[in-house]
Amino acid sequence: MSEIPKINTKQTKNNIVKFIQNKVSKANVDGLVIGLSGGIDSTLAAYLACEAVGSDKVFGIIMPSSTTPTEDKLHGTDIAQKLGIQYKEIAIDSILNEFLIVSQIKGDIKPIGNLKARIRMSIIYYFANSKNYLVCGTGNKSENLIGYFTKYGDGACDIEPIGDLYKTNVYELSKYLNIPQELIDKPPRAGLWNNQTDEDEIGMTYELLDKILYSFTEKNQISKKIANELSIDVDEVEMIIKKVQTNEHKTKLPESPKKTIL
Repeated sequence: MSEIPKINTKQTKNNIVKFIQNKVSKANVDGLVIGLSGGIDSTLAAYLACEAVGSDKVFGIIMPSSTTPTEDKLHGTDIAQKLGIQYKEIAIDSILNEFLIVSQIKGDIKPIGNLKARIRMSIIYYFANSKNYLVCGTGNKSENLIGYFTKYGDGACDIEPIGDLYKTNVYELSKYLNIPQELIDKPPRAGLWNNQTDEDEIGMTYELLDKILYSFTEKNQISKKIANELSIDVDEVEMIIKKVQTNEHKTKLPESPKKTIL
């Protein structure tokens, strides 16, 4: 079957905490900056960062736009206060509008959504540089594998503490750490445009996505076998496999051709 194995939550938490501590020490920096979206991924990453280096060495940034659900902004603030970290709220609409006025882009939501993600990451890196901190990423394995992030936007970071956790694992570890249930139950969404949800955009639930990804990337199963085991159409499996293959470039450094030596 294509069920994802349960993780050892205690050991996984300890491994991630040690990973963060080692990376911070090796880079000779003073702490971590993290973008707080109010979602479960950034919340889990913030919890782990605080346990690793202490709340006094974690700085959170909340960056709402006109399409950010009010609930998400409030959750970001609540988590920062609950963890006892310093944080700052910076609305990005005025910055975004400067781009849109110059470029005269109208109505095409995806480039605008990507632009929002890149504006946010520029802000995060500004504070990281000014504080001598690393940028703590918030991407999970499910999204990274299918390229469900903006290149040089929310995909840009110095470390990716939950990058080996499928979304299913994110929920497991979040429950273990007693993260508020309302964040676990809330529909995952990036808030890059109105009424957006991750699962609508991906085209299936994270539960199903994770089973397909696990079967394809870790069990090396072919699409027909995956579809049969999950009792779904093979086209759904192949859609996800295509995302994995075509978006692989997002997780790699830009490639260069080899030079010729005389």
